[in-house]
Amino acid sequence: MGAVGILSNLQSVQQRIAGAAAQAGRSPEQIKLVAVSKTIAAERIIEAIHCGATILGENRVQEAKEKWSSITLHLHECRGELHLIGHLQRNKVKDAVRLFDLIHSVDSIRLAEEIDTRAVAIGKVQRVLVEVNTSGEASKSGVEPSKTGELIETILRLQNIRLEGLMTVGPLFGGSSGARESFQLLRKLRDQFGGEKLLPELSMGMSGDFEIAIAEGANLVRIGSAIFGART
Repeated sequence: MGAVGILSNLQSVQQRIAGAAAQAGRSPEQIKLVAVSKTIAAERIIEAIHCGATILGENRVQEAKEKWSSITLHLHECRGELHLIGHLQRNKVKDAVRLFDLIHSVDSIRLAEEIDTRAVAIGKVQRVLVEVNTSGEASKSGVEPSKTGELIETILRLQNIRLEGLMTVGPLFGGSSGARESFQLLRKLRDQFGGEKLLPELSMGMSGDFEIAIAEGANLVRIGSAIFGART
């Protein structure tokens, strides 16, 4: 798929975001599109940036590190951002803090403390989201909903982390109703632990369910295949 295909897909996704926002009585400007570029070659990512994708989402630190040198200039030219949306292992935190503007996947106190330590070492305040396992699926990362408050309280005491919101991944099964329940739970947790003032960002929704997520309050949607095509 060339730049024309990516541009067409990107415009289609943006139209769907606008439509979902209008249906929910929200402004499209409230919703930020994270173009998920995992497994996508650097050349195609650069094409997407020039087509208007200004926030990129990578799942793996090592993959992002290998691609970053060739895309960094293009992303900085458009004042774009690189987000880590996949599970973060503690032994990858040093690189993650150097690479990413926003880490979506903080799911434990130990991980948060390691991020803070690494951020202190380079004089950076690392922006993060707390990942919550709202579906209860064992295969998914994320803090249990009942332990979300404890993790939030810990992060708020750390000096070099700035907590900006919550993140979740919709369930593999359960269809649209399962996705809606999952996203509703994340929004309720946000309301319970400080609301929009303390936790302005809700990262939820992917290519198959982002319109439901927008209806439930998402303002960061993570979309890959609908932009870059099916992964092989």
